[in-house]
Amino acid sequence: MNNQKMVLEARKLVKRYGHVTALDGADLELHQGEILAVIGDNGAGKSSLIKALSGALVPDSGEILLDGVPISFRSPMDARNAGIETVYQNLAVSPSLNIADNLYLGREKRRPGILGSVFRMLDRKAMHDEAKQKLGELGLLTIQNINQAVETLSGGQRQGVAVARSAAFARHVVIMDEPTAALGVKESRRVLNLIRDVRDKGLSVILISHNMPHVFEVADRIHIHRLGQRIAVIKPDTHTMSEAVAIMTGAMAPDEHQAGAFAA
Repeated sequence: MNNQKMVLEARKLVKRYGHVTALDGADLELHQGEILAVIGDNGAGKSSLIKALSGALVPDSGEILLDGVPISFRSPMDARNAGIETVYQNLAVSPSLNIADNLYLGREKRRPGILGSVFRMLDRKAMHDEAKQKLGELGLLTIQNINQAVETLSGGQRQGVAVARSAAFARHVVIMDEPTAALGVKESRRVLNLIRDVRDKGLSVILISHNMPHVFEVADRIHIHRLGQRIAVIKPDTHTMSEAVAIMTGAMAPDEHQAGAFAA
């Protein structure tokens, strides 16, 4: 992993809300084509870290680097424009719109020529065809009618639409916040496979999850966050789930070599 390109890096991020410190010199490294799981107890600061990386929060200090270049996000749109897409726990889909419209929500394609530039007409055929192609690339063509409303889909299918939207437009990183939290066993399996498919496309994935079996199944490395800081980075093949939970809760001290080699 040392030889892999560093795609996204956070250095010494600090975020305070009055007397409460959400991020206390937080660090993170994400390599090209890896799945990095971020785990931590409630209140550990992992949500604030992810919000900073996705543009939803502006840190008080510290820096974020994308492909080695310092970058500043003032809004989620800035992160999206930089090629970082986020799949939120509440999915952020519009139930009444169809699948194709949801994939292009906020990024609608206009028809060529005067119809698009002057009359602002949408190119629905192009969006329909491209949405079908992108769903096919992720193995989601089990959805029979791409024009059906998202509210008619199952939970797993809705999550698939949200993942497909992010994978379609991300150029660097896809951040997934608790993607299997509200899903059953079968639908969770489908989403885990989607996460691997996104990684196999060459994108890097940050996975935030409380589900340890899922984390250990798909993650290449596991970032453990506690008290606003990264305290360890472990690998599923070197630590057990019990050890990860113990480090996360403070019951077990991280190994010394882990404390000094987070990016390994």
